[in-house]
Amino acid sequence: MRAIIQRVSSASVTVNNEVVSKISNGLMVLVGIGSDDTDADVAVLSKKILSLRVFSDPANEENMWKASVKDVDGDILCVSQFTLLANTTKGNKPDFHRAMSTEPSRNLYATFLESLKAAYHPHKIQDGKFGAMMSVNLTNEGPVTFTLDSRKFEYVASPEDSRNSGKKKKAGPLKSEKDAQPIDDAP
Repeated sequence: MRAIIQRVSSASVTVNNEVVSKISNGLMVLVGIGSDDTDADVAVLSKKILSLRVFSDPANEENMWKASVKDVDGDILCVSQFTLLANTTKGNKPDFHRAMSTEPSRNLYATFLESLKAAYHPHKIQDGKFGAMMSVNLTNEGPVTFTLDSRKFEYVASPEDSRNSGKKKKAGPLKSEKDAQPIDDAP
């Protein structure tokens, strides 16, 4: 599962000229479900969304990155968006084969919403209309935007990083990576 999370001061979803959901301070979450996603992906993503510290400390607005949406009692507006799983590496037409088909995706998305509601205040979780053509309006605060992925595209250490784990490189400008010589952490 992939999500684009934006810290917002307001957001709304309109379908057929009717506002179907609206939030104030909180998170706008666009959710893409992959063809091989499971309940485990739902658990990882919902936990991360609720605990990610993207707000200022409520007691001191100058302290950024101190509070989660739960800490600030914020709202969450979720919108299912299969286009987040598009493959755009070949040609100019997006390929959506990585996205889960409609009915299984509808069910997993419902599970995702229930997971958020079970771990937070159910009335704070809003969503659009699954499968509908929606107009999404938001005021991104910051702007603060993050991409989360439950497992597929996490940044992982390269083999070079693994060989040098526990060691530090010399400080200072380098002409190339080969100029960096690892040194031991021991005093």
